[in-house]
Amino acid sequence: MDARALETLRTVGTQGGVTAAAAVLHLTPSAVSQQVALLQREVGVPLTGRVGRGLRLTPAGEALAEAAVDVAVALERARAACDEFLERPQGVVRVSAFQSGAQLLLPALLTRIEAIEGITLECTDEDVAQDDFVALTDRMDVVVAHRPDDGLGWAGGRAVRVVPLLREPLDVAVPHDHPLARRTEVRPEDLRDLPWIAVREGFPVATVLGAVGARSGSAPRIVHRVNDFHVVEALVEAGHGVSLLPRYTFGGGARVRLVPLVGVRAGRRIDALLRRDRAERLVVRRVLDELRALAVDIDTA
Repeated sequence: MDARALETLRTVGTQGGVTAAAAVLHLTPSAVSQQVALLQREVGVPLTGRVGRGLRLTPAGEALAEAAVDVAVALERARAACDEFLERPQGVVRVSAFQSGAQLLLPALLTRIEAIEGITLECTDEDVAQDDFVALTDRMDVVVAHRPDDGLGWAGGRAVRVVPLLREPLDVAVPHDHPLARRTEVRPEDLRDLPWIAVREGFPVATVLGAVGARSGSAPRIVHRVNDFHVVEALVEAGHGVSLLPRYTFGGGARVRLVPLVGVRAGRRIDALLRRDRAERLVVRRVLDELRALAVDIDTA
């Protein structure tokens, strides 16, 4: 079997269709379809099937795509075995992070990697709904993602490696002249009937706010939904509502007061996600080591 065709089938599965897979693989949809068709003729069983207007893997296709993970891992492991003999392994490592995670981690990570000869880091910010982070690993070597404290783990099964980085508490952000600003901590019941600036549904902080409402016995009164925490900070400062903001990322600012929330687990887990085959590359492993060391520094500061 052709390794490229196996990779194509695998990407059709993770991206949910031919068009999305083509964009990731930098191929035309026609080329993707041809590779899958050739692979299907070779194995003699249907690998894809129509679901509405989309294309999904059949059980046989899913089984072959899962086996393709082992093929990709073996190939990268073989390349890494040779790279071990290089004096300085070289390569480009692509890292994406959700926006506030990028603010927290990427500047120091870039500084650390600049001191390592041979590794070039290419960074981007990608803030997506929680269910969409795993799909980013097809395009990026390392994906910094976040999830609620008590949320489910990541999809992707054995094809995706999950590296826990740190837990960042979420505090209640209020204006400096707000009555709660004088408190050393607040409980969910203290927040009833306050106007909330929330993120959009499907994002981790929205799940935490839902837990706050459930514990208080009253659904949060959401007046605005904004995903950019810098905009949220400005709105809170101007008195247009309260919000939840991550402590390490925004705790050093002077624009709003962050008050710890007790009585409910209010935090987010920050993880690095990467495909198992890419995790075998020496330059990726080095970047991951630096990212974990940076997270430890932040978590223990």
